[in-house]
Amino acid sequence: MRRARIRIGVLVGLTISLLLAVAGGIAYAALERSQETQIQRELRWGAEHGSPSGPPGCNWIFVLDGARLDTGSTPPPAGFPMTTELQTVAADRVARSTTVKSNGTIYYVRTQPRGHATVQAVFDARYQLADRRHLLWAFALAAAVGLLAAVLTGLIVGRRAVAPLAEALSRQHRFVADASHELRTPIAQVHTRAQLLARRARQGATDVRDLDRLVGTTRRLGEIVDELLLSARLGAAPADLDPASPVDLSGLAAAAVAAEAERAAERAITITLETPGTPLRIPGIDSALRRVVGELLANALTHTPAGGRIAVTARRISRGQAELVVADTGNGFDPADAHRIFDRFHRGPGAGDRRFGLGLALLREVVTSHHGTIEANGHPGHGATFTVRLPAVPQPVTPRARRGDLRGGARVGTDAG
Repeated sequence: MRRARIRIGVLVGLTISLLLAVAGGIAYAALERSQETQIQRELRWGAEHGSPSGPPGCNWIFVLDGARLDTGSTPPPAGFPMTTELQTVAADRVARSTTVKSNGTIYYVRTQPRGHATVQAVFDARYQLADRRHLLWAFALAAAVGLLAAVLTGLIVGRRAVAPLAEALSRQHRFVADASHELRTPIAQVHTRAQLLARRARQGATDVRDLDRLVGTTRRLGEIVDELLLSARLGAAPADLDPASPVDLSGLAAAAVAAEAERAAERAITITLETPGTPLRIPGIDSALRRVVGELLANALTHTPAGGRIAVTARRISRGQAELVVADTGNGFDPADAHRIFDRFHRGPGAGDRRFGLGLALLREVVTSHHGTIEANGHPGHGATFTVRLPAVPQPVTPRARRGDLRGGARVGTDAG
């Protein structure tokens, strides 16, 4: 990507420099042509009307009349008059023009007949040459500045031009890294357990628990693949938030609590659920938001010891915003790690075998792709609270809270009006 940006910058710089060079060449040619025309005009006028005693500035007039050569009162430059040229024109009566480089300048010379005499007009073009040099210096400076500006502009344009490609490659590299990192351990476990099963099968001592563990590992492999694909999908394009097909956040929370009821019962963990009395509709992808709620609850169960409590709350905090809160009485975490826990591959203490997937990092991708926010608060030994805020479909409803407890997997409690 860096080489591509530099290459684009250099190409843009060279292109603009070439354009400046062409413009400079055209301007220089136009100036030179105009000066040549002016010089020839002045030479013709001097040869036809000028006199040695009063030529215009930077001009000299020499007149050969028979054997008499009049050079005027102003001393001519070295090498002038050109007597050979005067004598030749006096003999054949044919006008001639030439240029002479001498004394650090260029002299334009026109020799022609005038009546019975022969006139030679000399023009010193030192000021015209100075104008040309000034023009060249100006264009050289403009070209240098233009080249620098063009290269910088090219680098900026190149950066913006290759940014989507760089982002796509970065996303691809990240996906490959995620896949290799996440799949390495469960694949090794599947291979090991399959070998163990094959060995025990040959010995006639196959244990159904080994098969269950193998099935569980393959299930986690499927979950990891689903998470990777969802992450790639969200990275490639934002979530399709269709207000016409909203998702019921209350229903997702209730389904997640019901799905984890058996696991909570095994560990004597009480789960309380609080939702509005009516559906809490938010625009989004059902499967992605279902994973958010399920992963937050599963994460709370993983870090909550036996006999603990988990509170799940889905509510509307304003007419256009909904909130999901999952609070537990588990191990908690250092407040300094509140942002790090959403990093990829981050594993807090006591994560154990549960967190093979992308976990909280994927949840943040899902939430942000739904234009929402997710934050975590906690203290060591005092539990953790995860809060998700998402845009909600505005609706003029009067919330009617419904509360319930899941103790040992059974719901207890009453509606609260």
